[in-house]
Amino acid sequence: MLRVAVVGSGPSGCYTAQGLVEQDPAVRVDVLDRLPCPYGLVRYGVAPDHEKIKSLQQTLRTVLEHDRVRFLGGVRVGGPGGLPVDRLRELYHAVVYCVGAATDRHLGIPGEDLPGSWSATEFVSWYSAHPDAVDAGFVREARSAVVVGVGNVAVDVTRMLARGAAELSRTDMPQAALRALAASRVREIHMVGRRGPSQARFTTKELRELGTLPDAEVVVDPAELALDPAYGDPSGLPAAQRRNLEVLRGWAEAPARGAARRIRLRFYLRPVELLASGKRVGAVRFERTAPDGHGGVIGTGRYEEIEAQLVLRSVGYRGVPPAGLPFDAEHGTVPHEAGRVLRDGSVAPGEYVAGWIKRGPTGVIGTNRPCAKETVASLLADAPALVRRPVPDDALAALRAAGIEPVEWAGWCAIERAEAELGAALGRSTVKLPDWESLLAAARTAAS
Repeated sequence: MLRVAVVGSGPSGCYTAQGLVEQDPAVRVDVLDRLPCPYGLVRYGVAPDHEKIKSLQQTLRTVLEHDRVRFLGGVRVGGPGGLPVDRLRELYHAVVYCVGAATDRHLGIPGEDLPGSWSATEFVSWYSAHPDAVDAGFVREARSAVVVGVGNVAVDVTRMLARGAAELSRTDMPQAALRALAASRVREIHMVGRRGPSQARFTTKELRELGTLPDAEVVVDPAELALDPAYGDPSGLPAAQRRNLEVLRGWAEAPARGAARRIRLRFYLRPVELLASGKRVGAVRFERTAPDGHGGVIGTGRYEEIEAQLVLRSVGYRGVPPAGLPFDAEHGTVPHEAGRVLRDGSVAPGEYVAGWIKRGPTGVIGTNRPCAKETVASLLADAPALVRRPVPDDALAALRAAGIEPVEWAGWCAIERAEAELGAALGRSTVKLPDWESLLAAARTAAS
């Protein structure tokens, strides 16, 4: 019987497990995760007001409840205090690493480390109750915010800053984050891109949601739209970009509503410095850019400052070197051939990758399906050779012998019950437990 460990329980990990058990009736899969909760970015990266996308958890749940799939949370692989990669390989015929891209790209400009300047991921982790997140008082002293980036994550954090308390209370956001955002004095949110609107990475569906917020209005400068060569004649653009321009044109032509909050979408501005006010960020200095005729932009030597006590950068993710695995620092990925890990250019038997750590942080959640399918095909093709190596009948006993007490599926279900009970006590729907202590305490009730 083929025994496989999948490291990471987000979409790529679950799709990998699903492909394995559907295509091989004898395989057994343990899905390991560092966190006590499954689903990865679907739980901790999707905005709490996106119920339709969050409902994907039900699909992933079906995979993890399969009788030949086992969830083992709270298992750190590699690094200080973690299970060594070599030991993990001894316990399974094959290991598939689906560990994502765990860090953010930086702007690389002066002042980026000032208090009040954060990555969008840090902000998302806080309002999504990631147990590693810190309550950094993101909005406590802020009246104006700048979000650098024009992708879907930038739209998400902009929307969360502009939502009212009544809307936020319907989500599973942790109570402390709800209170902080409800009390926020942020009234101006600038979402800024260095290139033009036709090159923005947000989807039309996400973009349109900004215009549905009851307490906010979207402001677009028609002069900035006109700088885009495609704006006057968008016929050569893909349909998605044409729809984006139509939405932006509608906002640019709409009269002001005088809403409580304003979302200003800005284009052709490149951040060059974060300026201090006292001991924290007070403004962002931008250089006006212009199209270079080849899809990029050039600086114009003209500058503009935008006041901001909160700056969130959303300019992409980047993989970090997984402990014990080779790493391509230039691309932020593990070298591979059709999902097979390459060590010094040669295939490493029994080691595989899927998801962002394999291909880089590209695509949407569904992109992980074909990515996982390729890796599964490689693994199953290798299976006859892999199963010749003896492994324990049950790796769980070996994990416990190493001092690791995984959170099994019953423990995760106990966490879910605790979050439902907390929501009921607060007069809300389910409310996430925000820290390691409360999550593990809830998981332990499964054994009582």
